[in-house]
Amino acid sequence: MRSRRRIRLAAVAVASAAALTFSACATAGTDAVVQGGTFNFVSPGGQTEILYDPPESRGTIGMLVGPSLADPDQTIELEDFAGQVVVLNVWGQWCAPCRTEMPELQEVYDETKELGVQFLGINVRDPQIDKAQDFVTDFGLTFPSIYDPSMRTLIAMRGIPTSVVPMTFVLDREHRVAAVFLRDLLVEDLQPVVERVAQEE
Repeated sequence: MRSRRRIRLAAVAVASAAALTFSACATAGTDAVVQGGTFNFVSPGGQTEILYDPPESRGTIGMLVGPSLADPDQTIELEDFAGQVVVLNVWGQWCAPCRTEMPELQEVYDETKELGVQFLGINVRDPQIDKAQDFVTDFGLTFPSIYDPSMRTLIAMRGIPTSVVPMTFVLDREHRVAAVFLRDLLVEDLQPVVERVAQEE
């Protein structure tokens, strides 16, 4: 995490100005694909869990950077966690399934961080930053989050369904996408995947 007075954000605008559906896991389409080493997501026709194996078949995401939820004068970017497995979780304090899964995510983080795993939240659609900060305090979350009410950082995850919250992505140590979850998670859903990716050569 590096402090910057000038916050670098992705320069591309969000693809759609249409109203977003505040629901968990509303998807449609055929499959998720990797093209030319770049991760491009296509909605998976009702699937809510997609694993990408073998590792060489995985695609990398674009630049992910944004202001820290805890201190908007600081910037967080994916490059801060070079060589680590990174679990990205898209959440909002208004989202009931997010409230259900946050204690589960914190538990997985506590159990796996010594394996070289970093969790990074992406807080979305929360125009009042203090409410999102209170959420972090109330749930005792110890991993950082990017503050992204407009969802601009998610441009890095090409093609993801921005109507779906929560979402979780597991990135391997080269920050290639190893798993996508389009639903709220329990420890038993996430921890085995994170541990397996962390143990990859």
